[in-house]
Parts: sequence; C-alpha cells; structure tokens
Amino acid sequence: MNAATDADFKRRKYMPIFPKATGKPTVYIEGYPSEDDEPMSATGFHGEQITTLSSQFKVYFEADSLVYVGFDSFVYYQEGDITKFVAPDIHVVFGVSPFPQRRSFYTWAEGAVPAVVFEFLSDSTAAQDRGRKVRQYLIDIGVQEYFIHQPEGDKPPEFRGWRRSASGEIEGIAPDAEEGLFSHALNMQLRWEDQPNHVRLLRPYLPDGTPLPTPLEEKQAREQAQAFAQEEAQRRQQAEAAAHRAEVLAQEESQRRRQAEAVAQEEAQRRRDLESELEQLRAELAALRGDGPR
Repeated sequence: MNAATDADFKRRKYMPIFPKATGKPTVYIEGYPSEDDEPMSATGFHGEQITTLSSQFKVYFEADSLVYVGFDSFVYYQEGDITKFVAPDIHVVFGVSPFPQRRSFYTWAEGAVPAVVFEFLSDSTAAQDRGRKVRQYLIDIGVQEYFIHQPEGDKPPEFRGWRRSASGEIEGIAPDAEEGLFSHALNMQLRWEDQPNHVRLLRPYLPDGTPLPTPLEEKQAREQAQAFAQEEAQRRQQAEAAAHRAEVLAQEESQRRRQAEAVAQEEAQRRRDLESELEQLRAELAALRGDGPR
C-alpha cells in the first residue's frame, strides 16, 4: 500500500458520519453585510495558524463532497436579524457542499450550522472568546464543539475546548496527558506544537496518531516523491542501458565464438584435405618405386 492509498484508506476509516443538510448552498443574501472594517487576521501568527489549519481541513475533507470549511467570514444564524452573526476564525460545516464559495454562511438557507468552531486568541478578542462566545456558539447557534487556542509562541500556551452534552449543557473537554483535546465531531485529536518562527501551531491528528500534513509538508512530500521518481527513472534507465550493453557484448561474444568455430572448422577441413592429399602422394610415390601391389 503506497502513501496515497494509505491516506485514502484512513480517510474512509475515520471520516465522520453525518446527514445531508436540508437547505442549499447560498452565496449571498441581499441586505446581510459580508465584510466589516476589521482585518482578516489579527497578527501574522493568527494568519499562519488560520491558513495552515483551514488548508489541512480542506485537503482532508476534499474527498467528501459535503464538508464546507470556512474561515474569517460571517455566519448568520437568525433569519431577518442582521445583528445575529459571528465571524469565527475557522468553522467546519457537515452536510453542505463546499462549492460554490460563499460570501457569508446563512444557517437557515443552508439547513445546517457549523459543527466545530475555532477561535485563535488575540489581545482584543480573548475575553469574548473565553467568555460570552462559549454560550453563543454552543447554545445560541447550536455548534457541537468550540475550541480556543493561543498561536503566539511568546505568550503562555492556552488551548481549551467545550462541547454540548447529550442534555444540551455546556461541558469542558478534558485534555489528555499531552495537553491535547479530542474532537468527537471531527474524529481527530488536536495538539499544539511550537514552531521555529514562534508560531504555536495547532495541529490535527487522526485517531491512530497520524498527523494531517501542513501545506509545507505536503509540498515537501510532493518534491521528495518527484525526486524519488526521477531517481527511480534514472536508475531504471541506467539498468536498461547496462542490460543493453550486456546484451550487445553477449551478441558480440557469440559472434566471435561462431567466427572462431568457423575458423576452427575451416582449419580442420584444411588439415583433413592436406592429410588426404599427403596420403595420395604417398600412394603415388610408392607406385613409382614399385612398392605397390603387383
């Protein structure tokens, strides 16, 4: 089983099961703003974290045609009220098509709400992310799981999560021994790791411990695979060239052997001819001397 086949097998094995949404993809509804004056990401740390994690989810879920991954965009959750919206850093919605791209996500039009939401802490929003947004996401909107993470490596680590219990209550997600949290909605383990560029990167892992590669790791893996394929092709060409040379040498050796055999046969024939001629001369000489029969 090669790497691509193994990845496809694991996707099928660990992909969450969910129903198709009851609505339809909606690009834009008139009267609902799709942007504000806020920057898309608070800092470069947030930008790298958002870009990396959303790309990982998009690549992983691309095999399924009913998973939408949104980032830095509005989610409206009450029809007719343009004040009822959130703008999570990343949200994952199951049961809806990833295409076409939306300017905003309208829960009543799509017939679905985000299953998982991620917010990455910044100085201006951290209090809201830790406080009122927990209830807003889990109770008001109906999100299954909500996670917050501090992506700035120079600040103290903070990675927390909440989910709705079976009774509809909010409960904290208990960390494991490595300070990771398990997302039942995504069927993934989430852990952070410090990067050399001071980004504290939140990373998803499959239940068997396989990490979802980052875009950079995907690029490096493709380059390594291409380099390996080129090396294999070069080795195959060299092997074919060596086999061709060996075949040519074998043919030349066979031809030399046939030529030598032909020369040997000619030499043997000449020797027989000479012996026959010599025997005839001896007989003629004996007849001249009278040595022959009378």
